[in-house]
Amino acid sequence: MIAHTHDEKHFNASETLRDMVIGMSDGLTVPFALAAGLSGAVANNQLIVTAGLAEIAAGAIAMGLGGYLAARTELHHFDSERKREVRETEEIPEVEAEEVASLFRSYNLDESTVTTLVNAIRADQDRWVDFMMKFELGLERPDSGRALKSALTIGIAYILGGLIPLSPYFLSSSPKAGLELSVILTLASLFVFGYVKGRFTVATPWKSAFQTLTIGAIAAGAAYGIASLFG
Repeated sequence: MIAHTHDEKHFNASETLRDMVIGMSDGLTVPFALAAGLSGAVANNQLIVTAGLAEIAAGAIAMGLGGYLAARTELHHFDSERKREVRETEEIPEVEAEEVASLFRSYNLDESTVTTLVNAIRADQDRWVDFMMKFELGLERPDSGRALKSALTIGIAYILGGLIPLSPYFLSSSPKAGLELSVILTLASLFVFGYVKGRFTVATPWKSAFQTLTIGAIAAGAAYGIASLFG
């Protein structure tokens, strides 16, 4: 008899993807809205480019720092919760053992099986604490190097996204011409980005594409309209 193996394909870079989505989505939208707004108020491409580059630099640093702090907070939270679980297995072991038992009873296991499993798990404290962290609290230890990776991923994605709407202003002869090309290039990029994001994160990539496109268009349109009123 030939044994057939079942290969399951999963996307395992969810944290990196999330960071890329955060950086790229804001990178495409914020500089796009800024450049569009300035296009309705000034007649100098150089000013738009300078302001855009300054915003991209500031935005990349701010968002990268935010990603770093968020990842560090996540790690600190995990360590704090694990210390609490260690303390509870030492101070109130029977209460903790009953929590393990309750988890197994939720799967309709008979009591003798539950007792065997609980005794096996509590025989080793590290295993016991790891079990409680994962199945009671739903926490797994974050990668200790994730903070720096998150900061770099978000920052670089923001820069790459921000350069897309700004690049036409480097080549165009006027803010109006730069805006026209920027709109086409950025909306196309938002649509593609939304679709790709949807392929990995949701079951409806086309819906994600149109949602991302709509958000970017509204942001840029609002900025341009407001700038035109006061420009």
